[in-house]
Amino acid sequence: MTVGLRLDEAAWGLLHQAIELYQDNPRAVGQLRHQVARLEQPLRIAVAGPWRSGKSTVLNALMGEEVAPVEGADGVFTWYEDGAQPRATAYPAGQPPQELAVVKSATGMRVDLGWGAGEVRDIVVRWPTRALRQVTLIDTPAVTGGAEQGRVPVMERVLRDADAVLYLTRDGRDSDLRVLESGRESAVGQAAPVNVIMVLSRADETGGGRIDGLLTARQLARRHYRDPRVSAVCVNVVACSGAVGLAGRVLSESDFAALAVLARVPRADLEAHLLSADRFLRGELPVRLDPEVRAALLDRFGLFGIRLATTLVRTGFDSRVKLSAELIRRSGLTELRESMTRCFIDRRDTLKARSALAAVEALLRAEPVRGADELVGAVEQILAGAHEFRELRLLVALRNSRLGFDAELATEAQRLIGGDGVGLAARLGVEHEATVQRLWEVAADAQWRWRDRAEDPLLPLAQRRGAQVVVRSCEGMLAELAAGGR
Repeated sequence: MTVGLRLDEAAWGLLHQAIELYQDNPRAVGQLRHQVARLEQPLRIAVAGPWRSGKSTVLNALMGEEVAPVEGADGVFTWYEDGAQPRATAYPAGQPPQELAVVKSATGMRVDLGWGAGEVRDIVVRWPTRALRQVTLIDTPAVTGGAEQGRVPVMERVLRDADAVLYLTRDGRDSDLRVLESGRESAVGQAAPVNVIMVLSRADETGGGRIDGLLTARQLARRHYRDPRVSAVCVNVVACSGAVGLAGRVLSESDFAALAVLARVPRADLEAHLLSADRFLRGELPVRLDPEVRAALLDRFGLFGIRLATTLVRTGFDSRVKLSAELIRRSGLTELRESMTRCFIDRRDTLKARSALAAVEALLRAEPVRGADELVGAVEQILAGAHEFRELRLLVALRNSRLGFDAELATEAQRLIGGDGVGLAARLGVEHEATVQRLWEVAADAQWRWRDRAEDPLLPLAQRRGAQVVVRSCEGMLAELAAGGR
């Protein structure tokens, strides 16, 4: 929380100042009014990454249904929004919107574009699911690795149209970092790199397909986050197998029954049939399993998923519900969703305000007019005082044990900066019905204790700076209480 004017209020005011400044430019005013409207809309989260990084699979896993991709829609931005009924609309360039046929399936739906996708920039899919109540998910074209003069066209549009980004990569290589660094060219990008989570998205392929590959991928994610070059462009790094997570979320009783049959085969005997897809599909298994059932399992789980699922069934996950929950947990999907909630959804007002600041800055620099310098200065002033961005980066640093706080202090700091919820009671760890006096006492006590840490010269600099952020959060809570908030 910002002491004084909240970040979203400051962004709203800046947008209206810019609208007045560009009142003689209808196109610019239209862009700015669009940004004002976005402040009231659901948070936009883009799923981006290079070719074959698993974007659509992760998106399906997040929604828990097989809805993406739209077939034949290469090069198109596909927007997934909440809606009362399944519906898909294409927006061809220079033509009126066209409704697309939606074909339902047992685990979701399929949308077929039906004509050359080169004419279409956007498709909006409306789908009734809880996963889309608070967010709009955007499936994006592949991001090319080679940026020319620091410009990546797909990523430019992603950063312009989305409030937050899940950037999917196999291994977080240099080409991926160059793509993300291209988003730091602006003042907003440099001051607030808090809108990207890097996802090692094909975690099941780490370690050559071994059963412990997902654990290896999580270790790799933690190592990546400790790299200063990585932490400078994203707020967290998470390993997630979208394929395993999706398989867990849509696991049916028939899938479980087939896996249970395979699990009865001794592991050493079954492994010989899981060396390749061809062996699994055409080999003579020690148990009876129809070819079409094998093909369906392979399509849903992959060889790694079948190995993992049968191992889990043998070790006690002996029902569909148990196996589904464990596959989701092992996949990293639970960690990814939690990171999205804490870093993106709980901070949606902060991220939408960031988008507004970025849009105003881009317009001022691209089309300078008289008075633009003053507004550029206003953008920089807002960024300098935006405590919300510091809270978000500290939250992730605490979760990755980067500061060296002991467990009790880290837990308290995380709570005070909004890691357990951004309301006053949640931050202060008191009952929701607590009186204003009780809230004040707890906030004041926390402020003094953390100020002592912030001013302790014997503590490492990183811990003192972290404590300063906590103190500022406590000051914000006291200011809110003094103004009559709860």
